[in-house]
Amino acid sequence: MVSATITGLGIALPPSSAQDELWDGFFADHYAGPTRALAQRIFANSGVRTRQAVVSPLLEDVSGWPTERRMQRYLVEALPLGKEAVDRALTDAGLSAAEVGLFAVCSCTGYVTPGLDILLARDMGMAPDTQRLFVGHMGCYAALPGLGTVSDFVTARGRPALLLCNELTSLHVQPAAARVDTQQIVAHALFSDAAAAVVVVPGAASGYAVREVAAVTDTSTADHMTWDVTDLGFRMGLSPRVPQVLSQHVAGLVDAMLARHGLVRSDVDGWAVHPGGPRILNVVERELALPASALAASRSTLATYGNCSSPTVLLILDALRRRPDPPRRVLTLAFGPGLTLYAALLEGAVAR
Repeated sequence: MVSATITGLGIALPPSSAQDELWDGFFADHYAGPTRALAQRIFANSGVRTRQAVVSPLLEDVSGWPTERRMQRYLVEALPLGKEAVDRALTDAGLSAAEVGLFAVCSCTGYVTPGLDILLARDMGMAPDTQRLFVGHMGCYAALPGLGTVSDFVTARGRPALLLCNELTSLHVQPAAARVDTQQIVAHALFSDAAAAVVVVPGAASGYAVREVAAVTDTSTADHMTWDVTDLGFRMGLSPRVPQVLSQHVAGLVDAMLARHGLVRSDVDGWAVHPGGPRILNVVERELALPASALAASRSTLATYGNCSSPTVLLILDALRRRPDPPRRVLTLAFGPGLTLYAALLEGAVAR
């Protein structure tokens, strides 16, 4: 069987700001009374040092904007950011846009029609017969089912595919609530903007081969993580019980997938774990009995870029492959609404 291999990866980031600067310049005034002290502690303990935004709250307060205005701005900002990530991924892979057989786009932070898939395919010079797929509202784990879909296409059709994850969470800052809303404070402290694209091709001699993508969903906890469309943008629901649910499923998902390939945890030398927050990483580290160094790239990504939703695991993969001695086997993990856990096993040599 022809393998599907990641041969190109491109990242695009809007301007960044320090977490302390965001607190002092906007969020300290966004919250009042006893909420302010709680929010300050959450911001300080978020594990985030810097993060980026297409619409910085230091320059524009979007918290009172209606959803229509936010969606109009989404298109203005998402197109150039996505184009930059796609161009970098294609250049990295040595591939032209006209050679792409399937173009898949993941985004849960904005909706427009014609969509990013159509508009970017036009602007990048993709062929008229390029197949397209838009994946919306899957949240932070969307990169992995997206990667599984484009990999299946590559294996079945023998043609290259391209995946873009493009999230603009800065468009969804919510108005300050009259009551304490810890979930919104956590979302405001963690989330960030980014675009990341990967090129997957058949039978490449170098890169990371996609060996398997697997998932488990605990529908009994579907209310633990939500992303609701409101008149004032999209509103995050994030239960503090999420880490507990992950602790019940992560080891079983990982061990079963590795066993299907005759592997155990110690055979994995690269871990790309979505940093939903410090507690999430602590739970994964504990349940998989990993050394502290195993999640260094995930913690560093959270600190430097924040939680960028679906592009985040691709940012971590990019950091791993750029190491002087890049890992041979990478296991990626991401989590989101459902409550859903996704994993992907990548294996191979990194092209130089």
